Amino acid sequence: MNAGSMAAVKAIKVDTSVPDSELSRDEIIARNLKVVEAHFHNETPELVENAVALYAEDISWEAPTRGVVMSSRDEILEAYRGIFRTVAYRKVVPLRRFATEKFVFDDQIGHITIVGNEMKNLPYPKGSELCVRLTHVFEMRDGKIVREIAYEMWREEGAANAVDFIPDGCETHVYAPEASAG
Repeated sequence: MNAGSMAAVKAIKVDTSVPDSELSRDEIIARNLKVVEAHFHNETPELVENAVALYAEDISWEAPTRGVVMSSRDEILEAYRGIFRTVAYRKVVPLRRFATEKFVFDDQIGHITIVGNEMKNLPYPKGSELCVRLTHVFEMRDGKIVREIAYEMWREEGAANAVDFIPDGCETHVYAPEASAG
């Protein structure tokens, strides 16, 4: 999730009007990767409606470690707004992303500060500095996300279990403190 101030940044949109059946395998995979890229890019307070627009009508959104399952775009949109008021990103390290015709896998590390209390079942209080390993599995159909599963592995910054292998070549995206709160 990119929670920096994005007022000057425009939404990324992806054409999802062509069904998978009319595309080649490589075209489907390329579009799936573009959809997930657009989804993450648009996951900001100013652009979040564009992120949610990439969900299919029969969306299922899950955060298993917090016991959250949602199946309505409106409910998910409100949950995102709560996340923006709860989490301030200090930096993000994208590790890997790959896709098939049906799935996109994304793996990243977020360094965050808890600034609010509007995320259901978040196990840390306001003021906590955390390193969270975020892996997402997106199930795709016709250029839309039909299932998003966000595996959130919450660890206190500097804790013995806040250790991750970071492959060579990974870039770190650092957010200005005043721009990182939703």
